[in-house]
Amino acid sequence: MTTDIVALIEFYEKEKAIERERVVEALEYAFCSAYRKMVPGADAIETLKAEINERKGDTRILARLQIVANDDYVDKFNEVPLAVAQKKDATAEVGGYLDFDVTPKNFGRIAVQTAKQTMMQRLRQAEKEKIYDEFKDRAGDIVSGSVRRFEKSDVMVDLGKFEARMPSRERVSTEEYNVSDRIRCYVVSVENEGRGPEIILSRSHPNFVRRLFESEVAEISDRTVELRSVAREAGYRTKVAVFTHDDKVDPVGACVGLRGARVKNIVRELNNEKVDIIRWNDDISEFVTEALKPAQVRSISLNEEDKVVNVTVDEEDLSKAIGRRGQNARLTSKLVGWDVQVRKDESQHEQFEARVGDAASHLAEAFDLSPELADRLFRAGGVTVDMVAQMPAEYIASQLETDLSVAEKILVTAQGGGEAPVAEEPAAPEEASAAEEAPAAEETSPEDATNSEA
Repeated sequence: MTTDIVALIEFYEKEKAIERERVVEALEYAFCSAYRKMVPGADAIETLKAEINERKGDTRILARLQIVANDDYVDKFNEVPLAVAQKKDATAEVGGYLDFDVTPKNFGRIAVQTAKQTMMQRLRQAEKEKIYDEFKDRAGDIVSGSVRRFEKSDVMVDLGKFEARMPSRERVSTEEYNVSDRIRCYVVSVENEGRGPEIILSRSHPNFVRRLFESEVAEISDRTVELRSVAREAGYRTKVAVFTHDDKVDPVGACVGLRGARVKNIVRELNNEKVDIIRWNDDISEFVTEALKPAQVRSISLNEEDKVVNVTVDEEDLSKAIGRRGQNARLTSKLVGWDVQVRKDESQHEQFEARVGDAASHLAEAFDLSPELADRLFRAGGVTVDMVAQMPAEYIASQLETDLSVAEKILVTAQGGGEAPVAEEPAAPEEASAAEEAPAAEETSPEDATNSEA
């Protein structure tokens, strides 16, 4: 028993970092509890204590008894007659107290086994209190540890002398962990509830990114650059807004680092999560415009009462502004603190439709068509009357979804300016040239030419 007690004290002092006094105190409490269970009637003893020799490991159980007159001696568990007390201490008087050794002869291994459970409970409580004392001021810091085991979907992380928990809600959905993996986590809180102090870790918390920037960027740690706002969807994308009062410092460039070295270290720690670094601007319009890049904002309006930002972009930039599953617009709203509503810019489309309507009205007047048919004719390629004149009648009929006779009438009007021309059989080129030479032959025949020469 002697060696067991000495080894136990040294183990908890060195391995568990529990003060020697706390370990001895837990042992004394455990031995007192074991004594009360072993000795019949010991529960009636009001004052009981154990003394442990830390060097030798010897243990004694002492009961504090009140000195009473010999005739008044009644309670053998809490009182001692004056005559007996004076044998131990000649100066003893009635009303005083003396400690008597009540250690049983068989108080050895049986007592240790009985005391073990009580002792372990006290030591675990002492260990948890030490955890709380050490980590209660470390909430908000980054700690390193290794994955020890899994409890359902929670990850238990070994921090050296202590163990911490990363709940499933604080995990990154895109990350997988294996036992003995080294990870860095953000200390969300140190909870001291019924089960005792517990360290709660996170890798999905936005402040995890904030602390990474503070550790990588010297300008942020010395307050030259301020990290004003962080918006994060863990595992996918993060937006951070930075600001500085020093005109000589570029806050975005300071965070990116030479050839992107600083931000690359952060992205690597976040398992290639995309990180956007944006310059903070007190002007909400400018800030939103910067945050929505690479999408080009066409127009922007603010509803300051409801804190809503209405943004319009071109159709080709709409997907960029909204992002995958609305991610870009959602993160921008979190970053700015306003509700960002992104819409497609309809102004160009409205202008185009207005021009189409004007052109179609001209075609309706020219061909005496209804507005609907004129619009179809325009959209089919009949921008002008001349272009309509070059279309086949069958094509016009199919596009207008009308009879061929109506299409032919439109075509005739386009080609003839309103009247259908009378079709004439054109003369063949050879016959026409012969007809032109005939009058010349009548004027001078070969015979006339001979007679005239004669």
